[in-house]
Amino acid sequence: MPEPSKPRSAFAPWDRRELPGLFDVEESAKRVGHYKWIEIKLFEALGGWVATVPELDVKLVLGRHCYHHAWHAELWDKRLPELREMNTDRLNVAPNDELVAFVDAMREPDAPELTIEKLVGVYRVLIPRKIAAYTYHLNGTSTITDSPTIRSLNFALQDEFQDWREGEMLLQSLIETPKDVERATRRAAELEVLMLAAGGIAGRGTLGDATEDLVPPQGQGSPAEGVVA
Repeated sequence: MPEPSKPRSAFAPWDRRELPGLFDVEESAKRVGHYKWIEIKLFEALGGWVATVPELDVKLVLGRHCYHHAWHAELWDKRLPELREMNTDRLNVAPNDELVAFVDAMREPDAPELTIEKLVGVYRVLIPRKIAAYTYHLNGTSTITDSPTIRSLNFALQDEFQDWREGEMLLQSLIETPKDVERATRRAAELEVLMLAAGGIAGRGTLGDATEDLVPPQGQGSPAEGVVA
């Protein structure tokens, strides 16, 4: 028989979750603000290209995808006020000047004949980086203290994977000659250098190399990152 005086565990016997997450409140809020910024910039880029790309199939896909990123920005905007007394306007920024430079370069191709360059920047450079950052955040976030952020990450990742696949299919249909291959390769390399300087969509440490000191000590709970749902 169980001991009456023994305190009952907070979780069911089959539940092996741990309270500490990888990020404290401030770090989580900063990342969410950076996510919102990049989603808005991607929405603006795709929306602007809809009017200039000559290929109808590409035009339709970009028009649909741009609203995915607008919705993701709304998801992150709704998370920010729940992260305690954070100034949401202050958080909705790029992590550094290098990522601003990347976005400016990604949006640069404007001529109608540069569809390959447009799509490479989004679907072979930026969206894979977003998937990596969101997956890292998802894997490092406490399922106890920040379920709302996990839910938002899952929604965003579902769109990102689908958009990435569709964008890559469009690219493969457009790349028909060795010269097209060279264009796509050169464009990806140029933008990867800029993204490398930025450190990722959340800046240096996007994938954890600069966040090791944020891991709470074993046995200690981290501050609640958001509203438990």
